[in-house]
Amino acid sequence: MSLNANTWIKTIKRAAVEAVEARKPFALCLGEVIQASPLKISVDQKMTLTVAQLMLTDAVRDHTVYMTVDHNTESKSGGSGDSSFASHNHAYKGKKAFKVHRALKKGEKVILLRCDGGQKFIVLDRVEAT
Repeated sequence: MSLNANTWIKTIKRAAVEAVEARKPFALCLGEVIQASPLKISVDQKMTLTVAQLMLTDAVRDHTVYMTVDHNTESKSGGSGDSSFASHNHAYKGKKAFKVHRALKKGEKVILLRCDGGQKFIVLDRVEAT
């Protein structure tokens, strides 16, 4: 049996679409944090993701950022009578580390990007339930 060109092309296209769908390359889904430490996220009643399956963006984890600062402090006497708390001004300059507190908490809703055929999920950000 021989296939004409149109039938052959349709067959190849269908096979390609089926292969992509079977692999499930990427998809967005919603989840809920059911435990903060160690992190567990429920996607539905049948699927709970653990830390081994999750990749976190800076939007959903504590992390440190470095910023350059260049200003003078302005301190007024605290009124305690202790000379170490007297008014003073001095330069505050340079590259400084600041901790950003963004770790997920129990009950928060998150948006996830499923990747690697459903073996790994990237936690993109929090979402507000409506």
